[in-house]
Amino acid sequence: MNRRRYLTLAGAGVVGSLAGCGGSSGSGPNGSNGGQSIDDHPAAANLEAQPRQGDLGGNVVLAFEDPSCTQCRRFHENAVPKIEENIVDAGEGAYVVRTYPIIYPWGKPATQALESAFARSEGAFWALFNHYFAEQGQFNDDNVLDRTEQFLTNSTDIDGSSVVADARNEAHDDAVQADITAAEDAELPQQTPIVLLFRDGQFATRANGSVSYDLIANALEVN
Repeated sequence: MNRRRYLTLAGAGVVGSLAGCGGSSGSGPNGSNGGQSIDDHPAAANLEAQPRQGDLGGNVVLAFEDPSCTQCRRFHENAVPKIEENIVDAGEGAYVVRTYPIIYPWGKPATQALESAFARSEGAFWALFNHYFAEQGQFNDDNVLDRTEQFLTNSTDIDGSSVVADARNEAHDDAVQADITAAEDAELPQQTPIVLLFRDGQFATRANGSVSYDLIANALEVN
């Protein structure tokens, strides 16, 4: 998508509001709130405490994702590697994740496990997050925590059994609810992924559903 095409879509409202996982596409704070500081945007509340790659203070790709969402998996396969290469590794900004478990039932215990892993190790969080998308078709409501324990024990340095025990007891539910509250306060739709883009600390726009790297690059004016 070229810049002229992007600006045309942005002016019309939410960019990329089709083909996401979930229900209504809604509108919420999109281009109409352009220019709002990231410090004041409800979706970015307590941003420093969220899983993040790259440094805050400039461009930010803030993604609300559900590990059970097939469109989120495609976003991870297609756009996230380019975000990591061209934005994070290039020093152009940060990629921040907030979990938003609204699609399939297994996404809720998976999110509890993600927050429990994050409380112990950010590296383990990213490993588990990537694992959920890589093996997405293998998970269901009955096996997600057993498979989570097996993966963490075999592939990370943290204790998978303690993470799963915390997930079953919802020991870190405050972190899960903080992400959901941020989405609600920002009036985000019940759809994933939702990607909010902040250019040099100012809200630029929001993209729902199928979110390409080209759209992100155009919005943030990066390569």
